[in-house]
Amino acid sequence: MPLNKHNRIWELDAFRGICILGMVIVHFIYDLTQLTGLLRWEYGPLFSFVMNWGGVLFLLLSGICATLGSGRPNRGLIVLGCGMLVTAVTVGMCRLGLAGGGLVIRFGVLHCLGICMLLWCILKKLPTPALAVLGAAIIAAGLAVRNVRVETPWLFPLGLVTKSFSSADYFPLMPFLGFFLLGTVLGRTLYRFRASLFPSADLRNPLIRLLTAAGRWSLIIYLAHQPVIFLVTAVLSRLF
Repeated sequence: MPLNKHNRIWELDAFRGICILGMVIVHFIYDLTQLTGLLRWEYGPLFSFVMNWGGVLFLLLSGICATLGSGRPNRGLIVLGCGMLVTAVTVGMCRLGLAGGGLVIRFGVLHCLGICMLLWCILKKLPTPALAVLGAAIIAAGLAVRNVRVETPWLFPLGLVTKSFSSADYFPLMPFLGFFLLGTVLGRTLYRFRASLFPSADLRNPLIRLLTAAGRWSLIIYLAHQPVIFLVTAVLSRLF
């Protein structure tokens, strides 16, 4: 049966909270440095790691959590719908002249995660070793085609893009579905008993409470942080 709010595995929520808060910070600094030029700062190793690998860790965690849920498509449809909403909003802002075309998100982390969750409804029938092999194969395929350019414009969800393709946030199924599937392998092995690996942690610790709350509300934080950051950077641009 799916976990409820009383028996959630706290470290998964906390790690997801770290990922989403790191993503917010990265997006804010990126907007200040790349989109507005208000900040001149050379990215450090930690920042570069979060920027390049934060999404991978988020999808690994999502794969782990998928093995603990009911496996029904409802959640995946909601996440995918939120991704489409993000696309509609960014396209609308571009057409209204509120932002440049570089802000449009055509296939971001929510699109990818929503489809991964829907595919899991079918792929969960596979044995764990098969999931591991399939995940590794998808990652390898994604790495193999990352510099390939095609003429067909509708293959971008797979990782096959045209020369003119752009997306402010881009998480193609190759390789990121592979990372999600490797997460399900971890979920089936590390969390096969559906219990925390760190049961003695003090859940009253303020930092743990903050991170677990951010993890539980990660979808809302992701949807809300983009317009908030845009407004803040717009105001700072006018002021400075």
